[in-house]
Amino acid sequence: MGYIRGVTDTLFDAAGMAAEAPRPLADRLRPASLDEVFGQDHLLGEGKPLSRMLNAGRLPSIVFWGPPGVGKTTLARLIAAKTKLEFEQVSAVFSGVADLRKVFERAKARRSVGQGTLLFVDEIHRFNKSQQDGFLPHVESGLITLVGATTENPSFELNAALLSRAQVLVLKRLDDAALEQLLSRAETAEGKKLPLSEEARVQLRAMADGDGRALLNMAEEVLASDTGEVIEAGALADIVQRRAPIYDKSAESHYNLASALQKSIRGSDVDAALYWAARMLAGGEDPRFVLRRLVVIASEDIGNADPQALPLAIAARDAYEFLGQPEGEIAIGQLVAYLGAAPKSNRSHVAFKKAKASARETGSLAPPPHALNAPTELMKQLGYSEGYQYDHDVEGSFSGLNYFPEDMDRETYYEPSEFGFDKEIAKRLNYWRRLRDKRT
Repeated sequence: MGYIRGVTDTLFDAAGMAAEAPRPLADRLRPASLDEVFGQDHLLGEGKPLSRMLNAGRLPSIVFWGPPGVGKTTLARLIAAKTKLEFEQVSAVFSGVADLRKVFERAKARRSVGQGTLLFVDEIHRFNKSQQDGFLPHVESGLITLVGATTENPSFELNAALLSRAQVLVLKRLDDAALEQLLSRAETAEGKKLPLSEEARVQLRAMADGDGRALLNMAEEVLASDTGEVIEAGALADIVQRRAPIYDKSAESHYNLASALQKSIRGSDVDAALYWAARMLAGGEDPRFVLRRLVVIASEDIGNADPQALPLAIAARDAYEFLGQPEGEIAIGQLVAYLGAAPKSNRSHVAFKKAKASARETGSLAPPPHALNAPTELMKQLGYSEGYQYDHDVEGSFSGLNYFPEDMDRETYYEPSEFGFDKEIAKRLNYWRRLRDKRT
């Protein structure tokens, strides 16, 4: 079924049999009111966005954006109950145009008797552009209040037209305090304590990685395996399978962690850089992607402040290819630590961007004659190489010739910093500038 309506949607509910069916702990502990929602105080606290909407009795269409297991579906249900709207649910994974058409027909029937509809669309980013466009007239007419849920960045995955008609609310991964509240609630519901040592309890919360549903599922496994003995941290992994960190190499987290790695190195925060590199590798990222990013950093962010950074980055790449896993990761760790601690300068990178901008603006200006080779007699007659001075034969090995096009003023692109080897380069450039000024 592509939708869920109301509280008595199935024959089991209508017959009062649903309460007897076995249900996972996470489902049984689903909050019955907004007061029971943990970890989203930035939306539900006094004066916060969602609270303001509900208190004002004004509910726009909403997109909930957040990681799995933080309560997007639950919030949508509770909002529908709070605003006395009929709750309809579809999943973009299992539903198509025909399912949506039926939803809209039911919404029209309700509207004719004064009843509104909240349509909750799970994984809304999985609908294509035309399907997303199909919501627009019904949102604009007020036939439905749309609440979408997505784990992906709406800026990239949702149509601009749809986004302009909805308010994006970001749900956070549950912090340690919120996860502990969930565990306490589970113990109250089950009437017994989890048989965990304090260290194992901390480990269980860490393994949940901010996902409340995953935490309760693992807690249920722990309760089911209770032998009367306290479970220590070392034995916990044998009972519940350790969850990999939330990290989708094809999704936004791929770029978020890469950004955090580069900015940590740029900010000379070595320990944070090592952490983000480790997070990427632990999440299953291809080490070659990490190494490519580190090669870029060596050139872009460190540059000539430490000219050894780029050769070391290439060496780390070669070492990884030679060693493979797991020893190859040692070279990655060494490189991250070196780049983080290295002096930083992006001046060569900035200089090249300025030079490219000038190249685009000046078009096809020819090099000055003295910069051209003259391998034939005709080219010599045309002035190729005229006025050229071989720098090695000049005093100080510097002729001071201007190599910019004749119809272009000299530009200064490269201005080295005062850090690392950049400082030595700055001395050389200043020396050559002074000589050039004397000889021109």
